[in-house]
Amino acid sequence: MDPYKVLGVTPQTSDDDVKRAYRELARKYHPDNYINNPLADLAEARMKEINEAYDMIMNERSGKAGGAGGQQYGGQQYGGGQQRAYSGANAALYSQVRQAINQGNLGLAEQLLQRSSARDAEWFYLMGTVYYRKGWYDEAMRAYTQACQMDPSNMEYRTALNNLNMSGGYGGYRPMQEANMCDMCMQLAICNCCMNMCCNAGC
Repeated sequence: MDPYKVLGVTPQTSDDDVKRAYRELARKYHPDNYINNPLADLAEARMKEINEAYDMIMNERSGKAGGAGGQQYGGQQYGGGQQRAYSGANAALYSQVRQAINQGNLGLAEQLLQRSSARDAEWFYLMGTVYYRKGWYDEAMRAYTQACQMDPSNMEYRTALNNLNMSGGYGGYRPMQEANMCDMCMQLAICNCCMNMCCNAGC
């Protein structure tokens, strides 16, 4: 396989243009576009080829000997969007979680996952998707990374992780605790008292 031919570029093409060509192809062949479509298998095979070609080019240019980890599909949807036919003990749970994510009910999705004793690759992937949708990018990065380590051949997991890498989604830390309005008012009142005491004391 000539990775440059797969992406429709040449060895002289700049990194930015390689990424641009990759994104255009990935948008066209991403599995989300072929849900319940008879061409889904062909699209998935094509997407795999595109991912591998991109990885080969970027690894070559960065001096790496090989291995996955290229930056994947740069679309707006980071996982959880497509329905999957699950089987096994956690089938019902994961279907419920995906449905909750699709409906925007992230609280329910997180509760369902936290109650589960399962900690397999799909669990981490779905939890990462919840974190991403909440804007907790560091947490999402860790969860997606764990999912990819546990199931490195899963294209959906890799796409989500590298999607996040490409977007530069960093810094969205998960809050240590949820603060309600009473807590905030109390904190403001304490700060106000401290300022008054400091001013009266001539600080």
